Amino acid sequence: SYGFTVIPLFIFMGQIAFNAGIAKRLYDTAYKFIGHIPGGLAMATVGGATAFKAICGSSPATAATFASVAVPEMDRYGYSKRLSTGIVASVGTLGILMPPSVTLIVFGIITEQSIGKLFLAGFIPGLLIAFFFILIIGVWCRIDPALGPKGEKSSWKDRLSSIPEVLWVGIIFVLVIGGLMNGFFTPTEAGSIGTFAVLLLSVVKKDLTWKGYVKSIQESLRTACMVLMLIVGSTILGHFLAVTKIPMLAADWIIELQFPRDMTMVIIALIYLLGGSFIDDLAFMILATPIFYPVVLKLGYDPIWFGMVIGITVMIGVVIPPVAINVFVVKNITKVPFGVIYRGVYPFLISLVVCAILLFFFPSLALYLPGRFMG
Repeated sequence: SYGFTVIPLFIFMGQIAFNAGIAKRLYDTAYKFIGHIPGGLAMATVGGATAFKAICGSSPATAATFASVAVPEMDRYGYSKRLSTGIVASVGTLGILMPPSVTLIVFGIITEQSIGKLFLAGFIPGLLIAFFFILIIGVWCRIDPALGPKGEKSSWKDRLSSIPEVLWVGIIFVLVIGGLMNGFFTPTEAGSIGTFAVLLLSVVKKDLTWKGYVKSIQESLRTACMVLMLIVGSTILGHFLAVTKIPMLAADWIIELQFPRDMTMVIIALIYLLGGSFIDDLAFMILATPIFYPVVLKLGYDPIWFGMVIGITVMIGVVIPPVAINVFVVKNITKVPFGVIYRGVYPFLISLVVCAILLFFFPSLALYLPGRFMG
């Protein structure tokens, strides 16, 4: 299917950004503005990672990048390992919800929903989660200043000179998402343009070596093949479910139980959360969505909103035991014990749970932008 080509393109764009060191420059820019306040380096990690998500849709890749870039810098200023590793593992989850999320792309393909609408829907919840992360860091460091000592204060000259690094990423993001939103090009064309823009920027600025380019291709092929094979399995499963009518029977059975509509939705969300904590979040979403999607439609929920609910629940799943892939990534890079990282993650789980509750009671958080710009 031609539509599937969007997956390797956005994965390749993220890998180029990863190997070109764009994340480090985004982190340095955020650090120069807020690194001098208590917990500022951790806040800069949130800011840099949020900007990095505009061109990288992978959660583990973001966690790996900032585990290499931000944790050593926070170590240099005496930050608690609990805070430094906890925020890196947590902020990596934004890759699931913020555009151009590979998870949302795959969800859109499986459910035949607009990828542009899904990208717009994830924007406000993603920024809200980032805001809560920063708020928790500020409160935590105010209660215990030893967790995040102040960094060096940068001059305004250094701050202003670092802005173009963020500006380029912003231009690429607006080009890709704006063009997709206004119907100037399809998701596949958006992925092509975004990949070309990131590649061109990296070559012009001489940030991407030949070795980094080859590595980007290898990692993109490996990840894309994994995702596409999962989709093949999901397609086979989908045909089986269509023939046996299991989703329809499940929907009728659930409705006959006469559970309150919202309680049924909560149960479905919890299943995604638990599934995402035991196996790869993308794999579980691909397996479970053909079963639960018809149920959700029959209950009368908006499919775009359902995509956001899935996104935020698997965000929680990737940082809680037993699998917690982001925690494993950070542990392998920083060599910090699992127990320390988990204790650092738990405060940020609060913001994810709060945002999940807000999204449940206020669907407009996800639906306002798609309704406003794409009808």
